[in-house]
Amino acid sequence: MDKMLEIRWHGRGGQGVKTASLLLAEAAFVAGKSIQGFPEYGPERMGAPVTAYNRISDNPITIHSNIYEPDLVAVADATLIGTVDVTAGLKKENPIIVNTDEDPKVIKEKLGFEGPVYTVDANSISVEALGKVFPNVPMMAAVVKVSGLMSYEEFYSLMEKQFQKKFATKQNVIAGNLKALEKAFKEVKSSEEV
Repeated sequence: MDKMLEIRWHGRGGQGVKTASLLLAEAAFVAGKSIQGFPEYGPERMGAPVTAYNRISDNPITIHSNIYEPDLVAVADATLIGTVDVTAGLKKENPIIVNTDEDPKVIKEKLGFEGPVYTVDANSISVEALGKVFPNVPMMAAVVKVSGLMSYEEFYSLMEKQFQKKFATKQNVIAGNLKALEKAFKEVKSSEEV
């Protein structure tokens, strides 16, 4: 990675975007990268809009501020479109990933965004894999795939180790999260596909 990757996450309280940014930061750190993963705090409550950030680089990171011109945006809740300016500061060559079952071309039109738009149905994937709506792990997989941050194999291995630590006594949660990660990696769709 020649330059720093800056990611902005949008979601609602309780969807795990803060957790996703921290898990991704930890995986990148274990992979030997310099990292930052942090939320933007305000009067959050369940269902309120939440923002989190990642900076990932091969070199030391000396910036300590929010991210105003992200290289990638991940939106864990499509209902934020039109409510929150999720494309703010996003250059037209940089991608946005939205958790939705809608076609990426439809989302591109809703956003009014010229750049690449990706979608993944993170809600359905998490319900199938875990029995509940937890879009953060599928969204994290989509971010890794779209950004090319690391290979699928490396990411899967790092996340398996993290899940084993975090959910040591809950083998079904480990298996469910790994299934969600694998399925999301395969099911990311692009507005650029013919």
